[in-house]
Amino acid sequence: MADIVQFENVGLRYGSGAETLSDVSFTLRSGAFYFLTGASGAGKTSLLRLLYLAQRPSRGVIRLFGEDAVLLPRGRLPGFRRRIGVVFQDFRLVPHLSAADNVALPLRVAGWAEEEIRQSVREMLAWVGLGERLDARPATLSGGEQQRVAIARAVIGRPEMLVADEPTGNVDADMADRLLHLFDSLNQLGTTVVVATHDFHLLNRIPDAMMMRLDRGRLADPTGELRHPARAAR
Repeated sequence: MADIVQFENVGLRYGSGAETLSDVSFTLRSGAFYFLTGASGAGKTSLLRLLYLAQRPSRGVIRLFGEDAVLLPRGRLPGFRRRIGVVFQDFRLVPHLSAADNVALPLRVAGWAEEEIRQSVREMLAWVGLGERLDARPATLSGGEQQRVAIARAVIGRPEMLVADEPTGNVDADMADRLLHLFDSLNQLGTTVVVATHDFHLLNRIPDAMMMRLDRGRLADPTGELRHPARAAR
C-alpha cells in the first residue's frame, strides 16, 4: 500500500505556551484503519486538526497525498480538504437544515447537479440507517442519529481519508458498535480511516486496525511504529 500521510518531527504550539505536540513522526498507509488513542489532553484533537488541514504545524514536515501540506498554497487548500472527510465530536450539524440538506452540503459546495445530489443523499442516509429521516431537523434526532448524519455528510463525497474525533463519545455501547461497523464498511471500500478515541474497549472491534498512542503530546512509541491493538496492549 502507498503512503497517504507522512509526519516528520512535527511540533505544534499555540501562542507562546509549551508545545502541544512535540517531535511527532509516523506514516499512514492508504486504505488502512487506524486508532489514535491517549488520555484527555494528550493532543489527539490537535493532531487530527493537522491531518485535515485546519491547522498548520509550528515546525516539521507533513506530506499528504504525496505533497508537502505545510507549503501548500492557500488556493489549493479547499481541493485538498474535499479529499478528507471529518466527523467532529460535537457533530456540527446546521440546525435549521434537514438531515438531507446537511448531508448534501459538501456536494453543493463541490458544484454537483441537484438531481445527482438528491439521489446520492438518499442512498447515503439509507446506508447509515436513516432512510426514513431525510426531512428531520437535527433537534428532533437522537445523539446517535445526529452522529450518523454527521458521518453521512463526511463520507458522501467518497473521501480518500476519513478522520473522526471521538465519534462514539456521546452514544451508548450498542450505537458505538454500529458506528464502528460503518467506519469498517467504508474502510473496506478503500478509504483510509483514522479514529481518535480514549475508549480502549473499542480497539479490538476492528481486527485489522493499527494503533498509535499519544502521551502528553508525544507518540508513546518514539519510533512511530504502529501496532495491532492486541499486541500493543501487552
